[in-house]
Amino acid sequence: LCLSERERHMAMQVVKNDGALALYNGLSASLCRQMSYSLTRFAIYETVRDMLSSSNQGPMPFYQKVLLGAFGGFTGGFIGTPADMVNVRSEKHLVNTHSSLAFYDSYSIVIGVRKLFSGATMASSRGALVTVGQLACYDQAKQLVLSSGFMGDNILTHFLSSFIAGGCATFLCQPLDVMKTRLMNSKGEYSGVIHCLRVTAKEGPMAFYKGLVPAGIRLIPHTVLTFIFLEQLKNNFGIVIIS
Repeated sequence: LCLSERERHMAMQVVKNDGALALYNGLSASLCRQMSYSLTRFAIYETVRDMLSSSNQGPMPFYQKVLLGAFGGFTGGFIGTPADMVNVRSEKHLVNTHSSLAFYDSYSIVIGVRKLFSGATMASSRGALVTVGQLACYDQAKQLVLSSGFMGDNILTHFLSSFIAGGCATFLCQPLDVMKTRLMNSKGEYSGVIHCLRVTAKEGPMAFYKGLVPAGIRLIPHTVLTFIFLEQLKNNFGIVIIS
């Protein structure tokens, strides 16, 4: 799997027309999404996990981590849907026009509160899967690495565990990512989630994994940096989180 000719051409065209920094257009919308979506899912997962781990006097079983991650991710996905909608529409506008678009101008594209929650089902489901892949798999990978006795609780362990988690999250959520983006960009082509699923399935199984490499290039480093910074915050600022 590699970047398609269209994706390479698109990236070169953006850089040629607006410069390398244009690749970061729409960053404000993405940051707003992270501040609503990620804060919610991390807060739910970390808080409940610490409470259960303390009462059980040990780490949670993996299935409980999966269930907790799914719940936290689903809730965060729903809360972050409006910002996610703006983010997707902004990116589509930037691709079509090769011009910058301020975050607040994006709201002129999305009319009405109800429209802001278009695709909430897919966004919430995707949030559940990616949180299972990131948080639950990170916790489990770190636990297994430490229990092996070959590595200590250091930055190399954090890197390895988060890299595994990023790969799991990318693989788990890519099918829903494809459908979520299609629904959010829809102008009436799909009557609902099931219809979108059927149309995508007719294109073949690999249709659900279109853009897997770009998704991994974005999500794996994001996951690695997130957990490395999180662990450093724990170690240097006294934030105690039971793993």
